[in-house]
Amino acid sequence: MEEKEEYLTNNDGLFEHYSFEVDKGQELLRIDKFLMDRIPNATRSKLQSAAVDGHIFVNKKTVKSNYRVKPLDKITVELAYPPQEIELIPEDIPLNIIYEDDDVIVINKQSEMVVHPGYGNYTGTLVNGLIYHFENLPKTDVANRPGLVHRLDKNTTGIMVIAKNDHALTHLGKQFYDRTTERRYNALVWGDVKDEEGTVTGNVGRALKNRKVMEVFPEEDYGKHAVTHYKVLKRYGYVTLIECKLETGRTHQIRIHMKHIGHTLFNDLEYGGDRILKGTSFSKYKQFINNCFKILPRQALHAKSLGFEHPKTGEWMQFESDLPEDMIGTLEKWDVYVANRGDVK
Repeated sequence: MEEKEEYLTNNDGLFEHYSFEVDKGQELLRIDKFLMDRIPNATRSKLQSAAVDGHIFVNKKTVKSNYRVKPLDKITVELAYPPQEIELIPEDIPLNIIYEDDDVIVINKQSEMVVHPGYGNYTGTLVNGLIYHFENLPKTDVANRPGLVHRLDKNTTGIMVIAKNDHALTHLGKQFYDRTTERRYNALVWGDVKDEEGTVTGNVGRALKNRKVMEVFPEEDYGKHAVTHYKVLKRYGYVTLIECKLETGRTHQIRIHMKHIGHTLFNDLEYGGDRILKGTSFSKYKQFINNCFKILPRQALHAKSLGFEHPKTGEWMQFESDLPEDMIGTLEKWDVYVANRGDVK
């Protein structure tokens, strides 16, 4: 028997959800071949990708594409598909443009801005603002993302580059794919980070129990290869300001990598950083943290700098952005707190 339903996972679109129970007389067969005969329009490569990302389950456990189905196995599959084409509505949204020429636009994205339209966010996005201010942005593989070669989370601030023509889109896209861009972020994380610098390596994929968030799979059986380099910028005892340099660019990479090593981002709602993780919960300290959360009502993550090769001239372009006011205000409060409490090291 097969069941099918659709549900939201994130702004990228929906998943098609399938459930099967294998017949008693089923012979051993690779699961990708088994599913090709049962899921409409499912290619073998798409099923193999789903397995790599941890989206194929047998008896509630993820399996690889070479798993051989057995009689009475209970199989569930989650296949991502692009969102339906959304009518893009130009909107006069102010954009903080820090550089522009005939090929590229570099912006400093503010918080609370979704990058592109998707389920539940049809207007008010960066793309809606871009198509108002710029005509004929190049089309991407996904119809509602003209000019985009990378993204930032809704509540992550900082530097982004936009392509203004097809050549720039292809050239920049290849740089991100080849990992030749340079991306550095500032993040405030819970805890006193032990080493002055380090590297986090671990495949990143959809969490097995909550598909709206990501998870690290150290055994590298599932998810996509991800590497984050970090170094300490300033210590505040209960929290630490760090710089992160991305070697890869996976969804929520910094957020989930830092949680994986025990240093969840400060006030990261989705990953548990919106509660006291370090320090005691006595009333004055708790009030201090709540005041910080009011100043910074989001994860403390800012795309500080971006470097790339100009798609036409070949010149190396490097852009920097100041920390936003909400992060500056929070760090200033920590400076005062540490100065007034000698027991915070």
